Amino acid sequence: MSESVNADSSETESSSADSVGAESVGAVRTREERRVLASTLAGTTIEWYDFFIYAQAASVVFAPLFFSPLSEQSAGLSELVSLATIGISFLFRPLGAVVAGQLGDRLGRKRMLVLTLLLMGGATTLIGLLPTHADLGVAAPVLLILLRIVQGFSAGGEWGGAALMAVEHAPTRRRGLFGAYPQIGVPIGLILASGVLWLVSSTTTEDQFLSWGWRIPFLFSVVLIVGGYVIRRIVEESPVFREMLERRAHSSAPLRDLFRSHTRNVVLTALIFVANNAAGYLLIAYFIGYGTSLGLTRPSVLAATIAGAVVWLVCTLWAGSLSDRIGRVRTFQIGYAALFVWMIPMFLLMETGQLALFVVAVVVLSFGLGLSYGPMSAMYAEMFPPQVRYSGVSIGYALGAILGGAFAPAIAQALVGWTGTAVAVGGYIMVLSVVSLVAVSLVREPRGTELGTR
Repeated sequence: MSESVNADSSETESSSADSVGAESVGAVRTREERRVLASTLAGTTIEWYDFFIYAQAASVVFAPLFFSPLSEQSAGLSELVSLATIGISFLFRPLGAVVAGQLGDRLGRKRMLVLTLLLMGGATTLIGLLPTHADLGVAAPVLLILLRIVQGFSAGGEWGGAALMAVEHAPTRRRGLFGAYPQIGVPIGLILASGVLWLVSSTTTEDQFLSWGWRIPFLFSVVLIVGGYVIRRIVEESPVFREMLERRAHSSAPLRDLFRSHTRNVVLTALIFVANNAAGYLLIAYFIGYGTSLGLTRPSVLAATIAGAVVWLVCTLWAGSLSDRIGRVRTFQIGYAALFVWMIPMFLLMETGQLALFVVAVVVLSFGLGLSYGPMSAMYAEMFPPQVRYSGVSIGYALGAILGGAFAPAIAQALVGWTGTAVAVGGYIMVLSVVSLVAVSLVREPRGTELGTR
């Protein structure tokens, strides 16, 4: 879009009036691009804050508050089940992607964006008000799991539209950078979730935190819902938004059409995401409980998580831009090679129980996470034609999340229990890194592919 504007401007340099007009158009388009980037970033940040605060609470407090009777049957079983509930929501993300697409055609894109926001925020707030097992009995964990399912359904309807909105309105040579904006909603959401949890942990005693403190981050979601709603109302007024709605109405092909001709790419997009999502959920959910088991305090581990998330954010943006220069495939390959090489040293550093080495381990991990996440929006958009792009991108992402991060914290917990060392978890992520590396290497470099949205 910006390239065409620049071309028009150069052709009319001889006419001052035409030149002024072209410059005005260029300014408007720049404002529209900024508005799109801001809206996609805000939406994904809010959604992932809500999604991640559950994952972190599952690692810290849900076991004793909602699943404590399981510990009477087997030591550590309540912790394992608590972490497993993180993954249950992933099973409903593909359903959310399909339903959001179908309803988006009937109700409009803006209404679906608002609906997914309200579903996620409402479920998060209700978790903050939920009675525990001591108050409600077995109904408490059942309701907790149902609300987690609602979170998963909502997340499934969010990412694909945000990613495509950013990529499809980017200049061809900057798709990677523009596509990285909805991606950095993940580390920003993690920073918010970890920051709020850190603040509460640092200002309450352990008894206060278990009694009522853990509820504050969930109830804080109400504030984010209001902010997100206001931002998305602004996006509705943009011509870019209306253009996206029109494009979306023509791209919701039935699933049979997607899998009839594009099964290979759906499978590849899922496998490409597996290792990144699994390693990411170690940082998001597993390391908090693991770090405290090593003798580190909860606030210090949360601070380390925040440091890792900041590096993840920076590297994700950089990786999107890097993929515009050296290609999407090459950037992914570097990222997965980095994850593979770092896994064993990372856990050896962590097992020392020293906070400084724990921080180093997390920060270096985030470098590989960023390089294997930043180019994703652009690459996935370029792998599918317009008529199946929304479905292909959303379903591939959701399936990759199921195979990758859905049960990664629970698997990590089980591996440590069976082997007595977290180095086994490193081996697990190394295997997944090889799978994702092979999958991305099978993709023909898509950078610069005509997206055909006009």
